[in-house]
Amino acid sequence: MNKPISEFIEKYYLHFNAATVVDAAKAYEEQLNKGSKMLVSLAGAMSTAELGKIFAEMIRQDKVQIVSCTGANLEEDIMNLVAHSHYRRVPHYRDLTPKEEWELLEGGLNRVTDTCIPEEEAFRRLQKHIFKIWKDAEDNGERLFPHEFMYRMLNSGVLEQYYEIDSKNSWMLAAAEKNLPIVVPGWEDSTMGNIFASYVIKGELKASTMKSGIEYMAFLADWYTENSKEGIGFFQIGGGIAGDFPICVVPMLYQDLERTDTPFWNYFCQISDSTTSYGSYSGAVPNEKITWGKLDIDTPKFIIESDATIVAPLIFAYLLGM
Repeated sequence: MNKPISEFIEKYYLHFNAATVVDAAKAYEEQLNKGSKMLVSLAGAMSTAELGKIFAEMIRQDKVQIVSCTGANLEEDIMNLVAHSHYRRVPHYRDLTPKEEWELLEGGLNRVTDTCIPEEEAFRRLQKHIFKIWKDAEDNGERLFPHEFMYRMLNSGVLEQYYEIDSKNSWMLAAAEKNLPIVVPGWEDSTMGNIFASYVIKGELKASTMKSGIEYMAFLADWYTENSKEGIGFFQIGGGIAGDFPICVVPMLYQDLERTDTPFWNYFCQISDSTTSYGSYSGAVPNEKITWGKLDIDTPKFIIESDATIVAPLIFAYLLGM
Protein backbone atom coordinates (compact mmCIF):
# COMPACT_ATOMS: atom_id res chain seq x y z
CA MET A 1 0.00 0.00 0.00
CA ASN A 2 1.34 3.42 -0.96
CA LYS A 3 1.72 5.58 2.18
CA PRO A 4 3.56 8.73 1.03
CA ILE A 5 3.09 10.78 4.22
CA SER A 6 3.99 7.97 6.62
CA GLU A 7 6.99 6.97 4.53
CA PHE A 8 8.13 10.58 4.21
CA ILE A 9 8.19 11.28 7.95
CA GLU A 10 9.86 7.95 8.73
CA LYS A 11 12.58 8.71 6.17
CA TYR A 12 13.25 12.37 6.96
CA TYR A 13 12.03 13.02 10.52
CA LEU A 14 15.08 11.62 12.31
CA HIS A 15 16.11 14.04 15.04
CA PHE A 16 14.84 16.51 17.66
CA ASN A 17 11.15 17.46 17.49
CA ALA A 18 10.83 15.70 14.14
CA ALA A 19 11.96 12.37 15.60
CA THR A 20 9.55 12.76 18.51
CA VAL A 21 6.71 13.14 16.01
CA VAL A 22 7.50 9.70 14.60
CA ASP A 23 8.08 8.13 18.02
CA ALA A 24 4.80 9.53 19.38
CA ALA A 25 2.85 8.37 16.31
CA LYS A 26 4.26 4.84 16.55
CA ALA A 27 3.54 4.65 20.29
CA TYR A 28 -0.03 5.89 19.67
CA GLU A 29 -0.46 3.11 17.11
CA GLU A 30 0.91 0.55 19.56
CA GLN A 31 -1.61 1.74 22.15
CA LEU A 32 -4.53 1.05 19.84
CA ASN A 33 -3.10 -2.26 18.64
CA LYS A 34 -2.92 -3.61 22.17
CA GLY A 35 -6.52 -2.61 22.89
CA SER A 36 -5.92 0.60 24.84
CA LYS A 37 -8.20 3.58 24.32
CA MET A 38 -7.16 7.17 23.58
CA LEU A 39 -8.36 10.56 24.78
CA VAL A 40 -7.57 13.48 22.47
CA SER A 41 -7.75 17.01 23.87
CA LEU A 42 -8.21 20.03 21.61
CA ALA A 43 -7.15 23.47 22.78
CA GLY A 44 -6.77 26.72 20.90
CA ALA A 45 -8.64 27.18 17.64
CA MET A 46 -8.10 23.73 16.14
CA SER A 47 -11.60 23.68 14.65
CA THR A 48 -11.14 27.03 12.93
CA ALA A 49 -7.81 25.66 11.69
CA GLU A 50 -10.01 23.02 9.98
CA LEU A 51 -8.44 20.08 11.79
CA GLY A 52 -11.81 18.41 11.23
CA LYS A 53 -10.73 17.52 7.70
CA ILE A 54 -8.54 14.76 9.13
CA PHE A 55 -9.77 14.45 12.73
CA ALA A 56 -13.22 13.39 11.51
CA GLU A 57 -11.63 10.39 9.83
CA MET A 58 -9.73 9.57 13.04
CA ILE A 59 -13.11 9.40 14.77
CA ARG A 60 -14.72 7.33 12.02
CA GLN A 61 -11.85 4.82 12.11
CA ASP A 62 -11.99 4.48 15.92
CA LYS A 63 -8.55 6.03 16.47
CA VAL A 64 -9.97 8.16 19.31
CA GLN A 65 -12.45 7.05 21.94
CA ILE A 66 -13.13 10.27 23.86
CA VAL A 67 -12.48 13.98 23.27
CA SER A 68 -11.85 16.84 25.68
CA CYS A 69 -12.15 20.24 24.06
CA THR A 70 -12.82 23.89 24.73
CA GLY A 71 -16.27 25.28 24.05
CA ALA A 72 -14.73 27.19 21.17
CA ASN A 73 -13.61 24.02 19.41
CA LEU A 74 -17.00 22.42 20.03
CA GLU A 75 -18.87 25.23 18.28
CA GLU A 76 -16.34 26.43 15.71
CA ASP A 77 -16.33 23.15 13.82
CA ILE A 78 -20.09 23.54 13.36
CA MET A 79 -19.69 27.22 12.44
CA ASN A 80 -17.22 26.25 9.72
CA LEU A 81 -19.70 23.61 8.53
CA VAL A 82 -22.53 26.11 8.04
CA ALA A 83 -20.73 29.35 7.17
CA HIS A 84 -17.43 28.46 5.49
CA SER A 85 -17.92 30.62 2.41
CA HIS A 86 -18.43 33.69 4.59
CA TYR A 87 -15.12 33.32 6.42
CA ARG A 88 -12.39 35.76 5.46
CA ARG A 89 -8.70 34.94 5.56
CA VAL A 90 -6.35 37.79 6.48
CA PRO A 91 -2.81 36.63 5.60
CA HIS A 92 -1.35 40.03 6.60
CA TYR A 93 -2.90 39.90 10.09
CA ARG A 94 0.40 40.84 11.74
CA ASP A 95 0.28 44.22 10.01
CA LEU A 96 -3.27 45.21 10.93
CA THR A 97 -3.69 48.54 12.70
CA PRO A 98 -6.17 49.04 15.56
CA LYS A 99 -8.39 50.92 13.09
CA GLU A 100 -8.38 48.00 10.68
CA GLU A 101 -9.22 45.62 13.53
CA TRP A 102 -12.15 47.87 14.45
CA GLU A 103 -13.35 47.80 10.85
CA LEU A 104 -13.39 44.00 10.96
CA LEU A 105 -15.52 44.18 14.10
CA GLU A 106 -17.94 46.61 12.46
CA GLY A 107 -18.13 44.25 9.49
CA GLY A 108 -19.20 41.41 11.76
CA LEU A 109 -15.89 39.59 11.42
CA ASN A 110 -14.27 38.19 14.57
CA ARG A 111 -10.60 37.41 13.92
CA VAL A 112 -8.74 34.29 15.03
CA THR A 113 -5.14 34.86 13.89
CA ASP A 114 -5.47 34.88 10.08
CA THR A 115 -9.11 33.83 9.88
CA CYS A 116 -12.25 35.89 10.53
CA ILE A 117 -15.42 34.13 11.68
CA PRO A 118 -18.61 35.82 10.37
CA GLU A 119 -20.92 36.98 13.15
CA GLU A 120 -24.27 36.70 11.38
CA GLU A 121 -23.70 33.57 9.31
CA ALA A 122 -21.91 31.61 12.06
CA PHE A 123 -22.80 32.76 15.58
CA ARG A 124 -26.34 33.98 14.98
CA ARG A 125 -27.22 31.20 12.54
CA LEU A 126 -26.47 28.64 15.26
CA GLN A 127 -28.07 30.75 18.00
CA LYS A 128 -31.62 30.64 16.69
CA HIS A 129 -31.54 26.85 16.39
CA ILE A 130 -29.67 26.00 19.57
CA PHE A 131 -31.92 28.28 21.66
CA LYS A 132 -34.98 26.30 20.56
CA ILE A 133 -33.24 23.05 21.49
CA TRP A 134 -32.22 24.45 24.89
CA LYS A 135 -35.74 25.74 25.51
CA ASP A 136 -37.51 22.57 24.39
CA ALA A 137 -35.27 20.49 26.66
CA GLU A 138 -35.96 22.78 29.60
CA ASP A 139 -39.71 22.67 28.98
CA ASN A 140 -39.48 18.86 29.00
CA GLY A 141 -37.54 18.85 32.26
CA GLU A 142 -34.32 17.68 30.61
CA ARG A 143 -30.77 18.59 31.58
CA LEU A 144 -27.94 17.88 29.14
CA PHE A 145 -24.24 18.55 28.67
CA PRO A 146 -23.16 21.23 26.16
CA HIS A 147 -21.97 18.63 23.63
CA GLU A 148 -25.24 16.69 23.95
CA PHE A 149 -27.20 19.79 22.94
CA MET A 150 -24.88 20.20 19.95
CA TYR A 151 -25.37 16.55 19.00
CA ARG A 152 -29.14 17.01 19.24
CA MET A 153 -28.95 20.01 16.91
CA LEU A 154 -26.75 18.18 14.38
CA ASN A 155 -28.81 14.99 14.47
CA SER A 156 -32.08 16.92 14.03
CA GLY A 157 -31.07 17.95 10.51
CA VAL A 158 -32.03 21.63 10.99
CA LEU A 159 -28.56 22.76 9.90
CA GLU A 160 -28.31 20.67 6.72
CA GLN A 161 -29.75 23.49 4.62
CA TYR A 162 -26.69 25.59 5.49
CA TYR A 163 -23.87 23.08 4.91
CA GLU A 164 -21.06 24.76 2.98
CA ILE A 165 -18.35 22.10 3.24
CA ASP A 166 -18.38 18.37 2.63
CA SER A 167 -20.01 16.97 5.75
CA LYS A 168 -17.31 14.30 6.04
CA ASN A 169 -14.88 17.09 6.99
CA SER A 170 -16.75 18.00 10.19
CA TRP A 171 -15.38 16.21 13.24
CA MET A 172 -18.46 17.16 15.26
CA LEU A 173 -20.73 15.46 12.73
CA ALA A 174 -18.53 12.36 12.86
CA ALA A 175 -18.65 12.48 16.67
CA ALA A 176 -22.42 12.96 16.73
CA GLU A 177 -22.93 9.97 14.43
CA LYS A 178 -20.96 7.79 16.86
CA ASN A 179 -22.28 9.52 19.99
CA LEU A 180 -18.63 9.90 20.94
CA PRO A 181 -18.09 10.91 24.58
CA ILE A 182 -16.91 14.53 24.86
CA VAL A 183 -15.86 16.57 27.87
CA VAL A 184 -16.07 20.37 27.52
CA PRO A 185 -14.54 22.05 30.59
CA GLY A 186 -15.05 25.80 30.93
CA TRP A 187 -17.76 25.79 28.26
CA GLU A 188 -19.12 29.04 29.69
CA ASP A 189 -16.34 31.12 28.13
CA SER A 190 -17.30 30.12 24.58
CA THR A 191 -19.62 32.14 22.35
CA MET A 192 -22.49 29.70 22.85
CA GLY A 193 -21.74 29.71 26.58
CA ASN A 194 -21.98 33.49 26.62
CA ILE A 195 -25.23 33.35 24.67
CA PHE A 196 -26.68 30.79 27.07
CA ALA A 197 -25.67 33.00 30.02
CA SER A 198 -27.42 35.96 28.39
CA TYR A 199 -30.69 34.00 28.26
CA VAL A 200 -30.26 33.03 31.92
CA ILE A 201 -29.72 36.68 32.88
CA LYS A 202 -32.84 37.68 30.90
CA GLY A 203 -34.83 34.96 32.66
CA GLU A 204 -35.55 33.01 29.48
CA LEU A 205 -33.58 29.91 30.50
CA LYS A 206 -32.51 28.33 33.76
CA ALA A 207 -28.81 27.83 34.47
CA SER A 208 -29.60 24.31 35.69
CA THR A 209 -30.72 23.25 32.21
CA MET A 210 -27.04 23.01 31.29
CA LYS A 211 -25.09 20.35 33.13
CA SER A 212 -22.02 21.71 34.90
CA GLY A 213 -18.27 21.18 34.86
CA ILE A 214 -18.47 19.19 38.08
CA GLU A 215 -20.95 16.88 36.40
CA TYR A 216 -18.53 16.56 33.48
CA MET A 217 -15.80 15.46 35.91
CA ALA A 218 -18.14 12.90 37.48
CA PHE A 219 -19.08 11.65 33.99
CA LEU A 220 -15.39 11.38 33.05
CA ALA A 221 -14.62 9.52 36.29
CA ASP A 222 -17.24 6.90 35.44
CA TRP A 223 -16.06 6.64 31.84
CA TYR A 224 -12.41 6.26 32.88
CA THR A 225 -13.25 3.60 35.44
CA GLU A 226 -15.32 1.61 32.94
CA ASN A 227 -12.77 1.84 30.09
CA SER A 228 -9.34 1.60 31.72
CA LYS A 229 -8.93 -2.18 31.88
CA GLU A 230 -6.55 -2.17 28.90
CA GLY A 231 -5.29 1.34 29.61
CA ILE A 232 -6.18 4.82 28.36
CA GLY A 233 -3.76 7.18 26.63
CA PHE A 234 -3.73 10.96 26.59
CA PHE A 235 -2.95 12.87 23.37
CA GLN A 236 -2.94 16.58 24.11
CA ILE A 237 -3.08 19.19 21.36
CA GLY A 238 -2.07 22.52 22.89
CA GLY A 239 -2.43 23.36 26.56
CA GLY A 240 -4.98 24.98 28.81
CA ILE A 241 -8.15 23.65 30.35
CA ALA A 242 -8.88 21.14 27.56
CA GLY A 243 -5.88 19.16 28.78
CA ASP A 244 -5.61 20.20 32.43
CA PHE A 245 -9.20 19.21 33.29
CA PRO A 246 -9.38 15.62 32.05
CA ILE A 247 -5.87 14.55 33.07
CA CYS A 248 -6.81 15.31 36.69
CA VAL A 249 -9.46 12.58 36.75
CA VAL A 250 -6.80 9.98 37.64
CA PRO A 251 -5.45 11.61 40.82
CA MET A 252 -9.03 12.50 41.75
CA LEU A 253 -10.04 8.85 41.52
CA TYR A 254 -6.87 7.55 43.17
CA GLN A 255 -6.32 10.13 45.90
CA ASP A 256 -9.65 11.81 46.63
CA LEU A 257 -11.96 8.83 46.09
CA GLU A 258 -9.24 6.48 47.40
CA ARG A 259 -9.77 4.03 44.56
CA THR A 260 -6.18 2.83 44.75
CA ASP A 261 -6.61 0.32 41.92
CA THR A 262 -7.12 3.17 39.43
CA PRO A 263 -4.51 2.85 36.65
CA PHE A 264 -2.47 5.86 35.55
CA TRP A 265 -2.73 7.21 32.01
CA ASN A 266 -0.60 4.71 30.03
CA TYR A 267 0.49 7.00 27.18
CA PHE A 268 1.07 10.73 27.10
CA CYS A 269 1.91 13.09 24.25
CA GLN A 270 1.58 16.85 24.11
CA ILE A 271 2.09 19.13 21.13
CA SER A 272 2.95 22.43 22.74
CA ASP A 273 4.70 25.76 22.21
CA SER A 274 4.61 26.61 25.91
CA THR A 275 7.85 27.05 27.84
CA THR A 276 8.62 25.12 31.02
CA SER A 277 10.56 27.88 32.74
CA TYR A 278 7.55 30.23 32.84
CA GLY A 279 5.80 28.04 35.40
CA SER A 280 2.89 27.23 33.13
CA TYR A 281 1.30 23.84 33.61
CA SER A 282 0.92 23.56 29.84
CA GLY A 283 4.68 23.82 29.47
CA ALA A 284 5.54 21.32 32.18
CA VAL A 285 7.57 18.33 31.07
CA PRO A 286 5.65 15.04 31.37
CA ASN A 287 7.75 13.84 34.33
CA GLU A 288 6.24 16.61 36.48
CA LYS A 289 2.90 14.83 36.05
CA ILE A 290 4.33 11.82 37.89
CA THR A 291 4.48 13.92 41.06
CA TRP A 292 0.77 14.72 40.68
CA GLY A 293 -0.26 11.09 40.33
CA LYS A 294 -1.26 11.35 36.67
CA LEU A 295 1.46 9.38 34.87
CA ASP A 296 3.43 6.32 35.95
CA ILE A 297 7.20 5.96 35.89
CA ASP A 298 6.98 3.73 32.82
CA THR A 299 4.26 5.63 30.93
CA PRO A 300 5.51 6.40 27.38
CA LYS A 301 5.91 10.19 27.38
CA PHE A 302 6.41 12.56 24.47
CA ILE A 303 6.47 16.33 24.19
CA ILE A 304 6.67 17.91 20.76
CA GLU A 305 7.59 21.59 20.96
CA SER A 306 6.03 22.76 17.74
CA ASP A 307 2.92 24.12 16.03
CA ALA A 308 -0.04 21.80 16.51
CA THR A 309 -1.62 22.90 13.22
CA ILE A 310 1.44 21.44 11.46
CA VAL A 311 2.21 18.44 13.66
CA ALA A 312 -1.22 16.99 14.56
CA PRO A 313 -2.28 16.36 10.92
CA LEU A 314 1.04 14.57 10.28
CA ILE A 315 0.55 12.24 13.24
CA PHE A 316 -3.08 11.60 12.28
CA ALA A 317 -2.03 10.90 8.68
CA TYR A 318 0.48 8.34 9.97
CA LEU A 319 -2.19 6.67 12.08
CA LEU A 320 -4.59 6.59 9.13
CA GLY A 321 -1.96 5.00 6.91
CA MET A 322 -1.71 7.92 4.51
